[in-house]
Amino acid sequence: MGGTARRRTDPDTGPPPPGTTPSPPVRRRSVAAALMLGMALAALDSTIISTAIPQIVGDLGGFSVFSWLFSGYLLAVTVSLPVYGKISDTFGRKPVLLFGIVLFLLGSLLCAGAWNMGSLIAFRIVQGLGGGALQGTVQVIAADLYPLKERPKIQARLSSVWALSSVAGPVIGGLLAGYADWRWIFLINLPVGAVALLLIARHLHEPAREVARGSRVDWAGALAIFATGGLLLTALVQGGVAWAWLSAPSFALFAGSAVCAAGTVWIERHAAEPIIPGWVWRRRTISAVNLALGALGLVMIAPTVFLPTYGQSVLGLGPIAAGFVLSAMTLSWPISAALSNRVYNRVGFRRCAITGIGLAALALFAFPLLPYPGANPGAAWQPALIMLLLGAALGLFQLPLIIWVQSSVRWAERGTATASILFCRLVGQSMGAAVFGAVANSTLAARLDEAPAAIRPGLPDDLDGVSRALEHPATLTDQAADYLRRAVDTAVDHVYVGSAGAAVLAVLVLLFLAPRRAAAGPDGEHGTAGAEGTGGTEGADEQTRTAG
Repeated sequence: MGGTARRRTDPDTGPPPPGTTPSPPVRRRSVAAALMLGMALAALDSTIISTAIPQIVGDLGGFSVFSWLFSGYLLAVTVSLPVYGKISDTFGRKPVLLFGIVLFLLGSLLCAGAWNMGSLIAFRIVQGLGGGALQGTVQVIAADLYPLKERPKIQARLSSVWALSSVAGPVIGGLLAGYADWRWIFLINLPVGAVALLLIARHLHEPAREVARGSRVDWAGALAIFATGGLLLTALVQGGVAWAWLSAPSFALFAGSAVCAAGTVWIERHAAEPIIPGWVWRRRTISAVNLALGALGLVMIAPTVFLPTYGQSVLGLGPIAAGFVLSAMTLSWPISAALSNRVYNRVGFRRCAITGIGLAALALFAFPLLPYPGANPGAAWQPALIMLLLGAALGLFQLPLIIWVQSSVRWAERGTATASILFCRLVGQSMGAAVFGAVANSTLAARLDEAPAAIRPGLPDDLDGVSRALEHPATLTDQAADYLRRAVDTAVDHVYVGSAGAAVLAVLVLLFLAPRRAAAGPDGEHGTAGAEGTGGTEGADEQTRTAG
């Protein structure tokens, strides 16, 4: 466990597998630049549209359904990840990434030409189908290109690009919508994507793999996964928003997703080459990381969704200043991730991740202990400090787990394994948005029901209504405004407690489900060595040979 250091080997270290022929050297820097551009595209389009919604709705109409601009993109990304992972393991990473970039750019061009809200939502789904290939394949190619000792650096760079793009997205979207036209939000993707496409096409060379005769994509399984994920995520995302939780649409969607899930299991068990193989859940390393990163999806809802509301409604900050409070987390996260190899090389992946998520739980529990600020923007340093600590903690958690899984499988399994953990995180994020949204609204409803009779008339009855009311406090008495701020403060505190509970669940998963000792990998080597103990040295992957 914590004793003698083990010398770890990556299952990929060694000669290429049968059925491959040598490939030309890869120009790693050019490919890394392309990967970061691809990651920037995927991250920007998850947030850039948020500040342009008023202009889009004013031009196209469809206010009642505009939330599907976000939900449709998320659904498409999530349900397509496992499919792209399996295809990349079978036919190679490069064709999947090139297809994803082309599809993403096609979706962007179509979005720019949308003529009504329905067409824009449909084209956002096309974008999301391309974004699923980008998110999953970029991570896998980074693992193929870089040996274990160098992986934290490239993964930290990708995390930095994701964080900076996510923060810059709303600002860029607001500027383009305000000073140009909202359609430029999508057109700006074209030159960036074209550069990434050119770099990947010219400089990424994979070994020529002979696909086994009879190999084919399990399209029945893919459609079943799409149906299951689509129904489940639609129920989670739209429940409590478009319809009540205890309503016919919710029951129908959840029942439909359960039936489709049973059908998916049957199809995958009988498929020759299933999209989600059984080993994804039979291997303790991968199943434990899947569950832990699913919990991370729950954890992330508190800072990313509710902290901006707290900053504006409780602290009295403007939208940009509230975004800077959240950006503290995006500054410390990639730095911590880049340095995480110094930790897991000493104590192992499992202990490093437990340390990180344990510290994250403490940071989340600390948030409700902050004193009520009472519309004091000067108190913003307190939640910003907590976000700084939370980002540093999560940098020690997420990246070591991803590298642990990627180094525990063979090249031909890495795409499927990486897609499975990203899929679980996105599902956890969708579940968290639904669960914690319900927690916040129920807390606010209870507080509003308890409001003194003197201020009760005219008070809103949900979180969005409270936020809108506090944007125009002149319409409220001082007593009513203070009561609403305290109500929002309490609701956000409850969400942070729930997120801390999800972090504790992740700790329990890693303590009791993740393997403690080295276990033989699928190719006979010690794929999970270093679960506890030092990482040792590692050779470069021979699957993608590199130069310079």
